[in-house]
Amino acid sequence: MAPGSKTLTTRVASGSPYQLDHSQTLKASSALLKHISSEIDRKAATSTTKNLLQPSLNTSDENDGMDVEPVWLSLTTKKHIVDQRRLKPGKIPLPHSLNQSPTTTVCLITCDPQRQVKDTVAHPSFPTALSSRITKVIGISKLKARYQSFESRRQLFNAHDVFLADDRVVTMLPKVLGKIFYQSPKKPVPVRLEPYRQTDASGKRVAAKAADEKTKTIAPPLQVAKEIEKTINCALVHLSPSNNTSVRVGYSSFTAQQIADNVEAVVAGLVEKFIPQGWRNIRAVNIKGPNTMALPIWLADELWVDEADVLEKEEETARDLTAVAKEGGKKRKEEALNKAADDDQGRVSKRARGGEAATNGERKKKRRVEDSDLSQEMRERREKLREQKRLNKAEMQGLEKGKKETAIAV
Repeated sequence: MAPGSKTLTTRVASGSPYQLDHSQTLKASSALLKHISSEIDRKAATSTTKNLLQPSLNTSDENDGMDVEPVWLSLTTKKHIVDQRRLKPGKIPLPHSLNQSPTTTVCLITCDPQRQVKDTVAHPSFPTALSSRITKVIGISKLKARYQSFESRRQLFNAHDVFLADDRVVTMLPKVLGKIFYQSPKKPVPVRLEPYRQTDASGKRVAAKAADEKTKTIAPPLQVAKEIEKTINCALVHLSPSNNTSVRVGYSSFTAQQIADNVEAVVAGLVEKFIPQGWRNIRAVNIKGPNTMALPIWLADELWVDEADVLEKEEETARDLTAVAKEGGKKRKEEALNKAADDDQGRVSKRARGGEAATNGERKKKRRVEDSDLSQEMRERREKLREQKRLNKAEMQGLEKGKKETAIAV
């Protein structure tokens, strides 16, 4: 790594050998927000028409009507994080929520029957501020029946800002909702709506009572409100089989301190819960906007995970010499094989040319014979036609002569 980038890596005496430098994170956040703000102002000044497709993400009342852009944390690892794509996103709590606006609408998708969840949300002990944001509660069966067409799903998609789903039915939603939801940032987020497991005096969990297959148990109103509030205030982590993961950590309307706090919280959550081998597997941490360059806030000193992946100098030199010797032997062998193949190809080509010439002579001779046969056949056919024409003419003359004789006799 270049000497100028070593300041992006900080070692500590205890705990993890690596950590983020808060001053570097704050500096990068300030520079990124300043750049995004200047770009928005420049586009607004030079544009003669308003972009109706530009999303207006209002995170607070004082930012109403202002177009803002998301800020992303881009984390690159040395090895793949997971082996297959996960449709169920992970959650990391944020100190500064991405859904701060009281006007943010929430659609809650539940298991059947939906009436239990509706009664829970309408219960007097359920927080009023949260219940006012939950504008729709729908069960999985009614969701399948009502939203079968693409147009109806698009209307549902545009009608709400956040979609939450009971974690007992969240794996059924990709087939029900389709690509309009799962190719956008509005993927349904799993939330736990079933009661917590009870524990006995010794601290062991008590087995839950067997419930009816058609009836699912719902947690008390305060627990449901707590889980929904916690889910809304979390950052979503969508993992895929690659060495890069992007997480939304804020908007351009946030302050630099808020962005820095969210970045540190997300990095700590990723290292603790999602990235195998933690900091040893992280290569770089950057922050960026949707149309900006990535600003580095942490870079790894090593490009490997384990020390066993690094060869000693003597061992590496010996392996290189062996590889060179094998490569030289392979090249000489390949040259000999190629030469022999060229010789064989030349002999085959000569035979092929000779055989091709003989074949062409036979074809010409056969064509001449065929032409002579065809000419003889055509001559015979012309003679037959002439004979037939002569007979027809004689027959016509005989008929005319007979008619004349009959007329004279009459």
